[in-house]
Amino acid sequence: MTPWVIVAGDFTPLGGMDRANHALGVRLASDANAAVHLVAHRVWPDLAGRPTVRVHTVRRPLGSHALGAPLLAAAGRRCAKALASDRPNVLANGGNTDAGDVSWVHYLHAAYVPSSDVGPLRRAKTLAMHRWYLAAEKQALSRVRLIICNSRRTARDVAERIGAPEQKLRVIYYGSEPSVLQRVTVPERAEARRVLGLQSGRPLALFIGALGDRRKGFDRLFEAWRLLCRDRRWDADLVVAGDGAELAAWRGRASADGLSDRMHFLGFREDVARVLAAADVVVHPARYEAYGLGVHEAICRGLPAIVSARAGIAELYPGDLSELLLDDPEDYAAIADRLRSWRRDISGHADRIRSFAGQLRARSWSTMADEIAKAVTCS
Repeated sequence: MTPWVIVAGDFTPLGGMDRANHALGVRLASDANAAVHLVAHRVWPDLAGRPTVRVHTVRRPLGSHALGAPLLAAAGRRCAKALASDRPNVLANGGNTDAGDVSWVHYLHAAYVPSSDVGPLRRAKTLAMHRWYLAAEKQALSRVRLIICNSRRTARDVAERIGAPEQKLRVIYYGSEPSVLQRVTVPERAEARRVLGLQSGRPLALFIGALGDRRKGFDRLFEAWRLLCRDRRWDADLVVAGDGAELAAWRGRASADGLSDRMHFLGFREDVARVLAAADVVVHPARYEAYGLGVHEAICRGLPAIVSARAGIAELYPGDLSELLLDDPEDYAAIADRLRSWRRDISGHADRIRSFAGQLRARSWSTMADEIAKAVTCS
């Protein structure tokens, strides 16, 4: 049977593209006749220990993505070359390797220039790495026979910014784990808030995302929250789940602005399902979001999600939920307006999201993986 080589930074169930990579690996490894080679910095034990899986571990020096990326690309090429006589299916995340077979684009570097406020040295390093990623993904995407995109938005970006022909592009949306992402019950919400120390009794809005740069739009949400808290009648709290270079600065700014008791910074969390269970609404005003798995999972749990209309997940929103979409994520006043509307009718928003949540839960990770495998083997 044709072996698989998958080149990706991480195969873990912890979030984002890593979770999608992990799901694909698990599905392919479930075939007893398949040989699955994973070239990665980290592979979760439940996947690494499967009998059909061989892990090719690549160092990530000093824990640095910048230092690890070239090593991962080189290891991917070596593995594909070593197995060339077996004519393997070689799938790599974006520009992780230019092995010339299939790319799975979770995030397109050519679609967004990162920005942050963490000092000139770090900004220079970030931009230098961005240029490296741009060159790597352009080279990789120009050579492959198939490009799998996680949304129509991503497919448009790849076509317009890389020049990839339409016949190479396939849109395959993410899935989820329905058994984990059921609608939150009242007792479950109470228990989640107890465990997380969020027992103020006030409604909770949730932001989930990395705070390493401004891509996820937390700076705009911060300004919206400042605006809302000027009104003494505003009685909701903001919970922030995510880590990154700007986390300490945001904590400091919240304290300086007198918002420490209205913003709760949880840092990085592995228990995303529990964090979602504690919340009443998710806010995601991203400047660039190829898909938005955190939003997808929030909706599966029955939470309304206020999200940038630019995000890939937004193209799945039904028309009757358009009020949750932000036309301009830079407009923090509009973010505040959406939150006021939600606060006036919390139960109504939760009811209106119910049908959409069921549709998303119906699409499993296994379904996604099967579609990818079919696209790769039949193209």
